[in-house]
Amino acid sequence: MVGVLHGRKAVMAKLGMDAHWRGAIVVSNALRDAGMEVVYLGHATADELVGAVSQEDPILVGLSTLSGNHLTECENVMKAFRNAGIDDVVVVVGGTIPKPDQERLRELGVAQIFGVGSPLTHIVSEIAELTA
Repeated sequence: MVGVLHGRKAVMAKLGMDAHWRGAIVVSNALRDAGMEVVYLGHATADELVGAVSQEDPILVGLSTLSGNHLTECENVMKAFRNAGIDDVVVVVGGTIPKPDQERLRELGVAQIFGVGSPLTHIVSEIAELTA
């Protein structure tokens, strides 16, 4: 998987004030190992994400959540992106996301959802496909 994402850029963030950190860091490192440039924001609001995406011009935005706030926060992010005219970035979400919520996230414009325990090789290969 080394180099499969070379020349691509991602902005990674944790949604809202979610206190977790390990999953977002592990995925960010896996994407870096695969050659992707990763800008890791830590905690970010929808407005902060708009600013970062506008400044960094990534092909991918990765959002991480474990606290159950994914529907509200993703809706806020996707609305902020639309309002800012950001429609050319792939958005993926990872974390504790119940199956029933996944359809709503896709309706909001989320391209892929990675649940807890998703293998890193799967995440990297899916992101490679989505950002090809």
